[in-house]
Amino acid sequence: MSNWAQRFWDRLRPTAPSRSSSEQLHQGRWRCVNCDREHSWPFDLAANAPDPWPHATDYEANGALRMDGDFLSEDFCVLNGEHFFVRAVMTIPVHGMADDFGFGCWSTLSRQNFEKYVDAFDSPRPSQEELWSGWLCNRMADFVEDDPLGVWVQLRPGRQRPLLWAMDNDHPLALAQENGISADQLMTIFRHYGHGPEV
Repeated sequence: MSNWAQRFWDRLRPTAPSRSSSEQLHQGRWRCVNCDREHSWPFDLAANAPDPWPHATDYEANGALRMDGDFLSEDFCVLNGEHFFVRAVMTIPVHGMADDFGFGCWSTLSRQNFEKYVDAFDSPRPSQEELWSGWLCNRMADFVEDDPLGVWVQLRPGRQRPLLWAMDNDHPLALAQENGISADQLMTIFRHYGHGPEV
């Protein structure tokens, strides 16, 4: 068969219906429309630095932490020697999925709490049992835009990054953390960051 005839035949041949976003997530794999790689569930996203960070995200070692000027490592951030941030995780349940979606993001801490966190960073037990307060410092798709969002910072043992919980119980992000989101909503978040599935 000639090339033009093959192309004509291919256009007439019925194609298999594309899988919905939910089906792709539930089946655990999807091909990314942006990077053309195959992603698999669980698939988390992360912000490399707090949104106010004005420099390139070239990480220094945690052990090189400076409390003056600007500093950024994989876990700690200091801005102008006045603002202190820690890398944390905000989790959101996904309906019908065993694993939560995790968004790696940054929260402020007071200098006093930041120093406590750093001092106990390598300890197998958290440095405190009560929740600390902070401000979420990264946008998150349609949930968090420019308005500051207060968060509770929950420390965890074994160098696990802290968990963040939205303070305002009526905020869309707090409702998502409490009630979960659908697989389609999660795929919308992935698309927002350029990791959505082919359609």
